[in-house]
Amino acid sequence: MRGAVLVAIAAAIGNMLQGWDNATIAGAVLYIKREFHLEAQPAVEGLVVATSLIGATVITTFSGPVSDSVGRRPMLMASSLLYFLAGLLMLWSPNVYVLLLSRLVDGFAVGLAVTLVPVYISETAPPEIRGLLNTLPQFTGSGGMFLSYCMVFAMTLAPHPDWRLMLGMLSLLSLLYMLLTVLYLPESPRWLVSKGRMKEARAVLQMLRGRDDVAGEMALLVEGLGTAGDTAIEEYVVGPPEAAGGDRPVTLLYGPERGMSWVAQPLPLGAQGSMLGSAIGGLGSRQGSMLDHLRDPVVALLDSVHDIKAVPEGNGGSMLFSNLGSMLSFHDKQAVDWDEENADHGSDQEDGSDEDGDHLRAPLLDGRGLGSMTAAGGHETATTMGIGGGWQLAWKYADGPESGVVKRMYLHEEAGGGGEGMVHAAALVSQSALYLHGGKPQADGPALEHPAAVAEQEQRGWRELLEPGVRHALVCGVTMQVLQQFSGINGVLYYTPQILNQAGVSVLLASLGLSADSTSILISGLTTLLMLPTIGVAMRLMDVSGRRALLLWTIPVLVASLVVLVAASVVPMAAAAHAAVATGSVVVYLCCFVMGFGPIPNILCAEIFPTRVRGLCIAICSLAFWLGDIAVTYSLPVMLKWVGLTGVFGFYAVVCCVALAFVALRVPETKGLPLEVITEFFNVGARGLPASAADDDQGAHY
Repeated sequence: MRGAVLVAIAAAIGNMLQGWDNATIAGAVLYIKREFHLEAQPAVEGLVVATSLIGATVITTFSGPVSDSVGRRPMLMASSLLYFLAGLLMLWSPNVYVLLLSRLVDGFAVGLAVTLVPVYISETAPPEIRGLLNTLPQFTGSGGMFLSYCMVFAMTLAPHPDWRLMLGMLSLLSLLYMLLTVLYLPESPRWLVSKGRMKEARAVLQMLRGRDDVAGEMALLVEGLGTAGDTAIEEYVVGPPEAAGGDRPVTLLYGPERGMSWVAQPLPLGAQGSMLGSAIGGLGSRQGSMLDHLRDPVVALLDSVHDIKAVPEGNGGSMLFSNLGSMLSFHDKQAVDWDEENADHGSDQEDGSDEDGDHLRAPLLDGRGLGSMTAAGGHETATTMGIGGGWQLAWKYADGPESGVVKRMYLHEEAGGGGEGMVHAAALVSQSALYLHGGKPQADGPALEHPAAVAEQEQRGWRELLEPGVRHALVCGVTMQVLQQFSGINGVLYYTPQILNQAGVSVLLASLGLSADSTSILISGLTTLLMLPTIGVAMRLMDVSGRRALLLWTIPVLVASLVVLVAASVVPMAAAAHAAVATGSVVVYLCCFVMGFGPIPNILCAEIFPTRVRGLCIAICSLAFWLGDIAVTYSLPVMLKWVGLTGVFGFYAVVCCVALAFVALRVPETKGLPLEVITEFFNVGARGLPASAADDDQGAHY
């Protein structure tokens, strides 16, 4: 996984530059307003800081759709170039108008980085460490703030601090980011697959995973291109043909060698259901407490997946299922890679040529190597391989080869119910994103081709946002971003120096001979330093405890710290006690925020959308983030005037309570799951669940 880790670190430098810039302008504005005499022009002073937010908001509107069109890497390169240009303009800045222009350009760079770095990391990271790697932007952002505060503090010790040099240092750091994006960062393999550039995607995946065998993930990325699907949850027992029993229909799973075959049988009616089946049954009946009615089906479904206990290693069923991926991996020798070796399989193209050299019409599965293993007696044929996170990918004919309808299956092993030599598995079943090669079913298995071969016929753009699964995910993502901004982070950060000053920290530092400006910067830097260890803890827990668990544990602490801040302002107490309580509350709030509510909304938004519209959807979520940021920033003075600091913190505490309820009821756990599987669960949950699911005559469909 070293390749994926290094790529994520390089991409996260864009967020480090954002943190650097935020801290630098906080220190430099003290000197800017003196040189340009802005003390009497508070609106202009506010614009110097806020223009960056405006630029980020504007660029976010376009960044997602453009990244879906031209790629993630060119947009990150543009971000680094804009950072460099903004740094040069701020270094020059002969007047306040050029300074405002430079801040606008800087906002463009920030907006691109904040929007696309989480998307890029999610699309390149393996499921097992995706949460850890996507917490890196939070760590590098806070680290950039701390390093910037150190630089600014050192400059404030000079007789005549130069604010242009403070701001202009951004251009030097951006050179490193520019070199990495141009010379090192590869394009996202998921984006390459969405454009049919299969050979490039395969090469990138091999570099990111550090191995040559990436056939399973390549197939998964192709299957993840669809945004809609009538996904069903089915239950099977999987094993060798001799272990199958009864008269139930079977799905044959073939291996690379003659005679190496497996079968999947629908779970018999009345058999013990899986965790997924039980969740669907309970949700479908809609009988339970009020909490069950309010709870999002996607939350229940994904909770059921994570609740499944690992089968003991010595269990034969576990070994059987874990071996499916390797034993049934004949794709590695077939047309998975769409390379020159199988170009002849695309012979029924209209003109017999392939202009882009990627052989999009070469079939993914052409049946060669299956030998005489053919479907018989109406049995369905399928192929399967491991895709990570404990999931297997399979294809089958919906109603036998004569139907010509190909469906994909995401299989997940579950404890119990398999019988000797068999494995109990739940399956997410939906129509394949791939197409039958030549439009004809094959007797020995489906021959499928890349959807980009006919993608022009299905370009729907913004209409894809109306698909139930996408719309469902958008509501979750946008709400999380808005609640994050109104949870009080900007207000707490704004008043951190004042609260720490009440604690006597500034007096202590002033006794060291520091100026008021140096003291203010140093206090802010020390506060930022406190965040770094807690972000490190969050990185460790993100893929262990999970995103949802971190939110459910840290948001109550946010509420408690805000309530203590309100109490400290209302309850009479000694000055020293008041300062200590207020300072402790601020530190606890900030540390818990950067562990949960800080990074997780961006991580979730980068995980829950289909590949083809991921950029567009993440842009909508980021737009909600920036609009919320602007609303909170500009409403804070008004709220202070009307309800005071106590009322403001009380309002933030109420918002955090709302956020806690929303997370508990509507935010699913996504740790360790392939992105494509997550979107399938949103498709299932968004389309509703029939009350008669438990009465299905096959006992398999839910």
